Amino acid sequence: MMAQPIAFADEQLPTQPEVLLVDDDEVNLLLTALALRERGFSIIEAESGERALELMREHTPDIVVLDAMMPGLDGFATCRALRRMPGLENMPVLMLTGLDDDASITRAYQAGATDFFVKATQWSLLAGRLQYLLRASRTRIELERSKSKLARAQDLARMGSFDWRVADRNERAGLLLSPEALRVLNFGPQERCSLRTLLRMVPVEDRLLMLRQLHAALRHSSVLATDVPMVLMDGRQRIIHVEAEPEFNEQGQSAGYTGVLQDVTDRRAAEDKILELANFDALTGLPNRRQLIWRAERALEQARRLSHQFALLLIDLDRFKIINDTLGHSAGDELLVEVGRRLRACVRHSDQVMEGQFDAAGVRSHRSLEAVGRLGGDEFVALLPEVGDDEDASRVAQRILESLREPIFVSGQECFVTASVGVAIYPRDGNSVVDLLRNSDVAMYSVKARGKNSSAIYSPQLAGQGRAKLEIETALHKAIERNELVLHYQPKIDMRAARMVGVEALMRWQRNGVLVPPGDFIPLAEETGLIVPLSEWALREAARQARVWQEAFGFTDSIAVNLPARLFERSDLVETIHACVTAAGVPPRAVLLEITETGLMKGLQNVMPALHRLNDIGVEISIDDFGTGYSSLAYLTTLPISELKIDRRFVSDLGVTHQSSAVVTAIIALARSLSLRVVAEGVETLRQMDELYRLGCVLMQGFLFSRPVPGAELAIWHEQMLLSGQAAWIRSDLDPVQIDTPGAARGLGRLMR
Repeated sequence: MMAQPIAFADEQLPTQPEVLLVDDDEVNLLLTALALRERGFSIIEAESGERALELMREHTPDIVVLDAMMPGLDGFATCRALRRMPGLENMPVLMLTGLDDDASITRAYQAGATDFFVKATQWSLLAGRLQYLLRASRTRIELERSKSKLARAQDLARMGSFDWRVADRNERAGLLLSPEALRVLNFGPQERCSLRTLLRMVPVEDRLLMLRQLHAALRHSSVLATDVPMVLMDGRQRIIHVEAEPEFNEQGQSAGYTGVLQDVTDRRAAEDKILELANFDALTGLPNRRQLIWRAERALEQARRLSHQFALLLIDLDRFKIINDTLGHSAGDELLVEVGRRLRACVRHSDQVMEGQFDAAGVRSHRSLEAVGRLGGDEFVALLPEVGDDEDASRVAQRILESLREPIFVSGQECFVTASVGVAIYPRDGNSVVDLLRNSDVAMYSVKARGKNSSAIYSPQLAGQGRAKLEIETALHKAIERNELVLHYQPKIDMRAARMVGVEALMRWQRNGVLVPPGDFIPLAEETGLIVPLSEWALREAARQARVWQEAFGFTDSIAVNLPARLFERSDLVETIHACVTAAGVPPRAVLLEITETGLMKGLQNVMPALHRLNDIGVEISIDDFGTGYSSLAYLTTLPISELKIDRRFVSDLGVTHQSSAVVTAIIALARSLSLRVVAEGVETLRQMDELYRLGCVLMQGFLFSRPVPGAELAIWHEQMLLSGQAAWIRSDLDPVQIDTPGAARGLGRLMR
């Protein structure tokens, strides 16, 4: 039966291992070749050593079988010549010999033979020996490959191994470094390196600590793992990571250490950079939110343990947005960098405080936590880990404010920036970092509300105001869906005819059965953006009410609705109003839009297109609080305005001060010259009414005529007060309004129509 070919699971080999068989005896060569072929080998035959060497230049068999005794070039000389050929240094060579003396065996090995076999007819034994040699050769090749790969991997990882032995009776103490380890330490492959030499490469300030670690590891036979700063022979400063495990002899005594060393300088630099990015603000270099909170938590723990106070100061820049929007973001970044530099100088700032450093700093380690950090945007935090009282924190806050008084030059522009500082102190103002940050924020916003550029220490009263504001904001969000909003209406009166010529819609909030005045929620709605949905609701409700009055008593005038300037900037305002009046079934003129003079002038260029579009569809525009702004009056000649409303502060002093009469006279004359209606609001007394009428204003609004009332009550008021003619302010003895110029007369005539 034909023998099965040899297969190796760990390597892809030819189907039949190739054997170069060399023997000068033709019969023996023939028999041996036949026997090996039957056992799965592929045979190349050579009848002499010279022929074998010629074949080796053309073929590379898996194994060579040499007859030792041959004429000419015998097996020993052939083996030596084969070993000198490139790439054949480790070729498996089996020497066949009829000699079994020790001298021949030694000579075979000296010639480079891998093994020897005594000539015999035991072919299975010979095949088994060849299989063993092939397997051993393959194992050795794989081992060499693995060793080469390991060396390459260690070179790439800048890593090497070492072996350090403790002196005993059998061997001396010594340090053996692998070639890779020598390269890591910048030594040549043949150089010797002792432990003393390595210790001298450790900087003096770190050497004592290293020696302590070594002695501790030896004393306890423990694992050693540490990073060692070293200065190599060429002067480079590197960080070498060392990991070593103890080894023990047969008696269980420590025999030394084996381990690896690795150059981790680049990795440590990357880790330090990552740590810096994780803990410090990239723009200012100050501790960031994460680092600040970590420091504050450590300071709180120390304050709790040592029973002292610490303070958090929240610093918010007052005018940063204006500078950022005006000069650009790059200028804003320059400003933040300079502010960070100034704030850093106001405290005992410490940058490099990490977990390990803090834990090793001792009892008073909390003092190293003091710093200024950037919380985000234009908000900074000063952490004072130990304060005696409120005055300590107030002095630092004042120092911060003083540091910002000097101008800052950004992008060639001189800028002034101020700050609002809120202070919270542990444990009085909170028992956690979250509480302290929240309460310092409350104190800071109280400074903003009082005019900025100052500091305040938190108090429970400030928190109460903040909670009340938050509660109102939350409830205001739900006011529309709960139908808590209502409109009250105040009529506009034409004194010449004693009739109503329009009404103004004033929003009220019926919260928990109590009417909330607009001054308590309208500013909050503007601040939070809720003014937009509230205004849209007011437009829909006013249009609906106009329809109700039209059917009830033939109301055909307009209902004035106050809108914020931001609503006029919306591109869909015309469509929104058109949808409201269409849904209610009233014409667009049924709604008159009021905008304050101040609001108009803030966004005049953005508002102007919407005003013209509204005028095109028949919606009139009224300027409320006229005369209170500090702007040019030229816009009155370019905008489609139909009405001016004299602010109540001028009306209240009529008949008392000459200045108020002069302002009202000027407004009336201006309105007449531009053919605009003029309405005086806030009329509360007959004296004011008479004076206004005398000055030429015939359209009035105020408590004298009616307080703002619900829609249903206005119909009753209209019937009882106007139609009956019983109102006290209806006067039959008023003199006609004096018209000074023909142009003014035409304007007044238009007003009376």
